[in-house]
Amino acid sequence: MAGETRMTVYLQPKVYRALKVKSATTDRSVSELVNAAVLEALREDAVDVEAFDKRSKEPTRSFEQVLKDLKRDGLV
Repeated sequence: MAGETRMTVYLQPKVYRALKVKSATTDRSVSELVNAAVLEALREDAVDVEAFDKRSKEPTRSFEQVLKDLKRDGLV
């Protein structure tokens, strides 16, 4: 475990039981499963940030303008 950091995480009892069952049925440790889940969440965040950055220079419309257009078109 060199290079790894220990920490305490509090899980809801049902979540913990499900995690233990998954650990047993997949032959992966709870730590491996938690690390994989955290890394996946971080990957999703990175994708979101990248998409936001790509679209940051696009023109925008206010919510009020969107509502006005919807009313004009008889949709609201």
